[in-house]
Amino acid sequence: MIVIDMHLDLAMNALNWNRDLRKTVHEIRQDEVGMTQKGRGGGTVAFPDMRRGDMAVCSATLLARENPNANSRLDFRAPEMAYGFAMGCLAYYRQLEAEGFCRLITDWPSLERHVQQWETQGRDATPLGFVISMEGADPIVSPEQVPHWYDAGLRIVSLVHYGVSRYAHGTGAPGGLTPLGKPMLEAIEASGMILDLTHLADESFYQALDIFHGRVLASHNNCRALVPGDRQFTDDQIRLIVERDGVIGAAFDNWMLYPGYVKSETPSSLISIDTVIDHVDHVCQLAGSARHAAIGTDLDGGYGIEQSPGDLDTIADLQKIPDLLRKRGYTEDDVRGIMHGNWLRLLREAWTARAPRAG
Repeated sequence: MIVIDMHLDLAMNALNWNRDLRKTVHEIRQDEVGMTQKGRGGGTVAFPDMRRGDMAVCSATLLARENPNANSRLDFRAPEMAYGFAMGCLAYYRQLEAEGFCRLITDWPSLERHVQQWETQGRDATPLGFVISMEGADPIVSPEQVPHWYDAGLRIVSLVHYGVSRYAHGTGAPGGLTPLGKPMLEAIEASGMILDLTHLADESFYQALDIFHGRVLASHNNCRALVPGDRQFTDDQIRLIVERDGVIGAAFDNWMLYPGYVKSETPSSLISIDTVIDHVDHVCQLAGSARHAAIGTDLDGGYGIEQSPGDLDTIADLQKIPDLLRKRGYTEDDVRGIMHGNWLRLLREAWTARAPRAG
């Protein structure tokens, strides 16, 4: 069954981790034999495995943070530097497109044609479909720069990653929008881009929904009722996203799936793909239907099999999800919606109703 995954940090994996994603997952693991850093030798995502898992479309991210302390490979001391790195990630995707590995998708007619080609000509004859998103808006140096990024192909934006961005407080940093947050949200709405609510601190989340009236989604987020922590959504937050006809992609990072998880200590064998379905099901129960649940794995978000469900070897194992959903009583229409249809509907509606851009 076709899969749409609304959150993969492909450029980060390729450029920050120096991985050739044209190779298979197992070939990349061989390249990294002897490396001792977290996630090395245990990656789960590469283009051949995405294709083998029938992943017709994913959201491919741009990720760079402004952080004067510059304490990780994602952090840059000035926004201009974050801008430059994110543009380099976009150049990486464009080169992959030029070589036929992927297709950058920016509107509904292109997405519709792409999925039809995938279904009729087969996954081996069709490039992978990439919708470009930005995780944390620091590379957008000012709200006035949003049209420039739209013209470059950006279609989905979140305001913040971990900590505090130029625009909002995020995971691990309680607080509201910064003074630039409101004009940034207004610029994103005017452009017709979709706002990703993932990683927003609670106060920033509620403020953003009050200000932003365009389409919203949560690319990779789980449920606080099942696993406590500010990285997860409360039931109230989930209901608000449902009221806005948004979609929430379930994430596969073990610390978001298992209460009390301790990184590098809790064994992956305690978590399974069925644990992810618990979060999918919780969203569906709150919503009263399967219309608002989907997949946003973040499987390449700086970790590997040591921090992924124990019964997942590569991203191709997402094909285990349909049977797990059926065992819980989900209909075939529900299963198709969760695997790809809900994301397709949201993108179709957002892109066909896009407001004219200011300026």
